[in-house]
Amino acid sequence: MNDIKAIVYTSNAGHTREYARLLSEAAGIPAIDLKDAEKQLPLASEVICMGWLMAGNVQGYKQAAARYTVKAVCGVGMSRTNQEQDIRKANALPEDMPVFYLQGGYEKSRLHGLMYRMMMNMVNGSAKKKLLAKTQLTEEDKELLEMIDKGKSTVSADKLQPVLSWYRD
Repeated sequence: MNDIKAIVYTSNAGHTREYARLLSEAAGIPAIDLKDAEKQLPLASEVICMGWLMAGNVQGYKQAAARYTVKAVCGVGMSRTNQEQDIRKANALPEDMPVFYLQGGYEKSRLHGLMYRMMMNMVNGSAKKKLLAKTQLTEEDKELLEMIDKGKSTVSADKLQPVLSWYRD
């Protein structure tokens, strides 16, 4: 994977940016915000694309794919549950494209954009109602409730191991 020139990412609340930084340090390739990449990377450069998830869509993927050669995609979301197949389907990614899901977190105070805050208030209100209606909560349910109520980051270098294994092969 020595031809990969950068990790390009889009982050709203900072979880994807933190994963991009951690991957950059571990892999020895630069992490560049997608907005800045246009000035720094030539067209068709091979990249890893990382973006936060909204309704299964990896934010920034379409823009990155239009400009660069995306070699792998990493979606960052709230849940523990692996969402790689949903990401592949929602973004119409080819079967041979490596796709990774990374649990990031949710911290309302770190969200940028009024629209996203309003949308997340509605989504999280609905999710919280469903969770509280359950007779028994799983550990993942409890973690999701904690994220909704108090905010929480689960970003960890350990969660990047599958991406690093793919990159080093």
